[in-house]
Amino acid sequence: MSKIGMRNAWFQVHKWIGLILAVAIIPLSVTGAALVWDDALDHAINPQRYATSGSGLQPMQRYVASARGVLASGDRIASLALPAAAGEPVIVVASTASTAKRTAGPPPRKTVWIDPATAHVLDSAGSGGGLIRTFHMIHGSLLIPGVGRQVVGWIGVAMLLSCVSGLWLWWPTVGRWARGLRWRRHRNTDTNLHHLLGFWIALPLFVLSLTGAWISFPQVFGGAQGGAGGKPGARAGGQRPLPLATPKLALDAVIARGNAVSPGAITKVDWPTDQKPVWTLGIAHDARAVTVADADGAAKVVPEPREPLARTMRRIHDGTRMGLVWQIVIFLGGLLPAILAVTGIIMWWRSRGWRAQLKARQRARGEAVVLS
Repeated sequence: MSKIGMRNAWFQVHKWIGLILAVAIIPLSVTGAALVWDDALDHAINPQRYATSGSGLQPMQRYVASARGVLASGDRIASLALPAAAGEPVIVVASTASTAKRTAGPPPRKTVWIDPATAHVLDSAGSGGGLIRTFHMIHGSLLIPGVGRQVVGWIGVAMLLSCVSGLWLWWPTVGRWARGLRWRRHRNTDTNLHHLLGFWIALPLFVLSLTGAWISFPQVFGGAQGGAGGKPGARAGGQRPLPLATPKLALDAVIARGNAVSPGAITKVDWPTDQKPVWTLGIAHDARAVTVADADGAAKVVPEPREPLARTMRRIHDGTRMGLVWQIVIFLGGLLPAILAVTGIIMWWRSRGWRAQLKARQRARGEAVVLS
């Protein structure tokens, strides 16, 4: 195939990916950009959750008692996290009573925000509602039941092709590659925006598309993760780990045993589950954790587990603990594709107009030749 033929082929791929997927790309991009700052967004939308009265701490058992006051009778506490910074609340997460009846999918949970100084409940909410949760559902599945996650994954694959074809089309056909960085490559502002923004966002967008596809198809990348694929943490029947309804050890006893083997401020407690009947205690300023067996109270210090590749890919995708620079990059990587989709549609619509005019002039000339 000639160079011109190759360029035309890439142009068709790039054009039709953009036109067909524009309706999906815009909500995926906008929600992805917003979710980079989901903590700040939650502070703005739900200020009552962060209206703490001080930085003093109460015994953990008081927070558990306060949380149980707003939880249903069948709810099972899964974790308790103390504030990571001054002014932040204590957060208790519980699996809801309906979790035990589920057979697959993410378990419904309830989160309780508690004032650390007074143990007063500030707010509580289920995992299935709220604006931020809706953004997560749009970004993860486009609100399509059943196959939504796979649809989003294939959109990610298509975006990989769009990035590659876009770079091919951006490369100047005449002169050095630096000519492509000029602003005025075309007389129309939208076309110039499309060329220049597309170039600068191509590499970050390629990374975001790749990690998004990875998240959507964990079974495909199971070998790369060092496992057999599928959803990590799932039970044989597809169910998720379920916190024990009545652990044998009381929280106070667990904390005492944990402090006996590793003195230090405990920042988080994970309750034992039916898959792993072990309490896990996070220690401040320590990469290690303490586990306490619920059966016999045996406690030991364990090193921080190595982060699985799947979790690393998710952090790259959403910016968690990736630093401000990368968070800004992926925020722009969320907004700019929406702009590229809009400018691409404008360019396509304009081309339809001048192509129609060209055909009309050709027909007019042909008729004039026949008449003469």
